[in-house]
Amino acid sequence: MGEKHEILTKEEWFKLLEDNDVGRGDMNKLIMNYLVTEGFKEAAEKFQQESGVAPSVNLHSLDDRMRIRDAIMNGRIEEATTLINQLHPELLDNDRYLYFHLQQLHLIELIRNNQVEEALSFAQNHLSEAGEEDQSVLAELERTIALLAFEDPLSSPFGDLLSPSHRQKVASEVNAAILKMEHQESTAPKISTLLKLILWAQEKLNKKNVRYPKMTVLSTATITDPK
Repeated sequence: MGEKHEILTKEEWFKLLEDNDVGRGDMNKLIMNYLVTEGFKEAAEKFQQESGVAPSVNLHSLDDRMRIRDAIMNGRIEEATTLINQLHPELLDNDRYLYFHLQQLHLIELIRNNQVEEALSFAQNHLSEAGEEDQSVLAELERTIALLAFEDPLSSPFGDLLSPSHRQKVASEVNAAILKMEHQESTAPKISTLLKLILWAQEKLNKKNVRYPKMTVLSTATITDPK
């Protein structure tokens, strides 16, 4: 094993962070970018009033994405698909994997509502061909159908498909696809890029066997002492 390299204590690390502080203006712009990119119109309007930061787009342009996200997050997948087709008719034709994820989510909603016959019929008529053409799609489809084998699907090994986070994942995929279609500056919030850079930098330090105060929980910016 490589030699362990000593580096700063946690207190020294925080002192360095203070010496390289991010300006309030930059932080506000990052927050506004997140709200606009993710489609949180009301929050963006309120934040604009409180911070004075102007959004990069007309906030009324968020309305369509908000309606689509709301439909997905509330399990109204057919409605979401109709709204997407009205907004950008070619989007789902050009992105068949995204279309599959919407259909898969509709299948999950049928299973959630214990509509077993409808779920099997929908899978056979709308998803079986996609599974035959793509092994990754087949694996996802098999995981979804497997939910039917459990009396309590939510507690099964595939219960993650029924969680709100899975709806959020598909909603984010749709949101990014719409932004790309509309040639927005970025399809992901800039703050997510910064968090990825933190993980990348920490991985580089880990490979060099450097001991440093590590950010172990991104959501709370929790930093632990070197080990």
